[in-house]
Amino acid sequence: MNEDIQFILDGTEEAMQNALTHLKKQFANIRAGKASPAMLGSVMVDYYGSLTPLAQVANVNTPDGRTISIQPWEKAMIHEIEKAIMNANLGFNPMNNGESVIINVPPLTEERRKDLVKQAKAEAEDAKVGVRNDRKNANNEIKKLEKDGLAEDLCRNAEVDVQDLTDAHIKKIDDILTVKEKEILTV
Repeated sequence: MNEDIQFILDGTEEAMQNALTHLKKQFANIRAGKASPAMLGSVMVDYYGSLTPLAQVANVNTPDGRTISIQPWEKAMIHEIEKAIMNANLGFNPMNNGESVIINVPPLTEERRKDLVKQAKAEAEDAKVGVRNDRKNANNEIKKLEKDGLAEDLCRNAEVDVQDLTDAHIKKIDDILTVKEKEILTV
């Protein structure tokens, strides 16, 4: 029966780790004033009739902290890329020079920074809710094992281990949020 508890703990830790990974991806989409290719991660380009991620039709890089440069692999795609960026509603105004698409990332206003911090806090709270749900699921599985005849003290110890995992992952979420807040608020 101990391997059942270990299986539950391993599965719970993996699920909690997935919540952290998801949070980091969501934070990559929240721009902090500095240009980053990740800002365009959600842009889908109409590539000969099929929607394709921007990174698969062009080279995206940042020559400096305020500019994103998009070099399409086919010159014919320049207008499609511009259209896709406008349709993605990211607040960018793409320009092209015939060779590539250039986006100047405007500096964030104080009000916009506060909105982004609120958005980051909401994402972090969602991640915490996910971790707590994983804890609840693990505790329910442990209770099932107890009903099936597992010793009560083993179940209590397992529940303590699940709580320790939960506390550790919530602390990691708070740490990631603190770093992101600092990044957003730094002018």
